[in-house]
Amino acid sequence: MLKFLIPIVCAYILFKLLSGDKKKKEVRIHKEKQKMAEEGLMVKDPICGTYVSTDTDIRVKEGEKVHRFCSYECRDKFLKQIEDGKE
Repeated sequence: MLKFLIPIVCAYILFKLLSGDKKKKEVRIHKEKQKMAEEGLMVKDPICGTYVSTDTDIRVKEGEKVHRFCSYECRDKFLKQIEDGKE
């Protein structure tokens, strides 16, 4: 019985350690992105909310404002919203 219990307990502890590291990494990355956004190095995609570098090539100029996007899909959704709003 002990032969089975020890590996199960070790596997559980290892799982908890690895999953805890993943959560810490996600929190750290989120904080880094927020800091970069505060410094003006990143902006929020208006469609999906992802933080995007201000150097991205996927952007749309609307009047004086420049919107930046994480993907062409988000850009196309934004353009469709603008077209629907003008009708």
